[in-house]
Amino acid sequence: MPRHLTSLDDLNPDELSAVLRTAADLKQKHQAGERAGLLPGRVLTQLFEKPSLRTRNSFEAAMVHLGGSGIFLTMKEAGLDGRESLSDVARVLSSYSDVITMRTFSQDLIEQFAGHSRCPVINALSDERHPCQAMTDLMTIQECAGTLRGIHLVFVGDGNNVARSLAQAAAMTGLKFTLAVPPGFELPEAFLDSLRQRYPDCCLRQTPDPKEAVATADFVYTDVWASMGQESEAEQRRRAFSGYQVSESLMRAAPPEARFMHDLPAKRGLEVTDAVMDGPQSIVFQQAENRMHLARGLLAWLLTQ
Repeated sequence: MPRHLTSLDDLNPDELSAVLRTAADLKQKHQAGERAGLLPGRVLTQLFEKPSLRTRNSFEAAMVHLGGSGIFLTMKEAGLDGRESLSDVARVLSSYSDVITMRTFSQDLIEQFAGHSRCPVINALSDERHPCQAMTDLMTIQECAGTLRGIHLVFVGDGNNVARSLAQAAAMTGLKFTLAVPPGFELPEAFLDSLRQRYPDCCLRQTPDPKEAVATADFVYTDVWASMGQESEAEQRRRAFSGYQVSESLMRAAPPEARFMHDLPAKRGLEVTDAVMDGPQSIVFQQAENRMHLARGLLAWLLTQ
């Protein structure tokens, strides 16, 4: 049976650490000019329902650097617009591919597809989970702080797919995680109950007060207030999150050595100001580059076990 990554539930903490080590090692070699062809002739198929800049390009570049090649398909091109059954598409595409990434609205669609696939399937984003982004963020935090255990990560904004995966990644690695969130947008209780059952020692809390939350932060993270598919809620969300902008004032409430993170794309002037995005505390573009290095580590780990 192939190993999938439909969510971080598919990894245990030791496996997560192994992926991060592989990514860090490959990044170090890449920066030294070494591009070892670990996956010659391997084919990555990317199946996307949502458009993307970083996700598509980071995975394709990663596979090319590892000696393989990539194919990109929209849902319509793949026949998942109703032209064919999901199981038929999964069986056919996985017979042509060594690994498949999927970027969709539905988490359930990814899980169903993986159930019929003969090759590994990677969740490159769903409305519920974003495991590759969370692993990229762990990699970036570890580069900057030298460790993960005991580091305090504060996410300011919606309890969305990114926040959910970050909370789980934190629980798996010993990070302290705080979500500063307006009432009504918190992480789902069922998710929290499951996470605390699985990782009873996790340090996770939610608060409606962003200034109190960042007071002890090592890293301050935010994301868009309305994701793709939530356009009709954009004005309502803008009002609800108006006090949650990561501004110079909020960063002054954090320790001076705190770093700023954003998974991009950013709505500058809404969830974050230009001064913070482009300021000395920002590691946003180091984080963005690491999407490719994490993808290389994940592909190599999945396909060379």
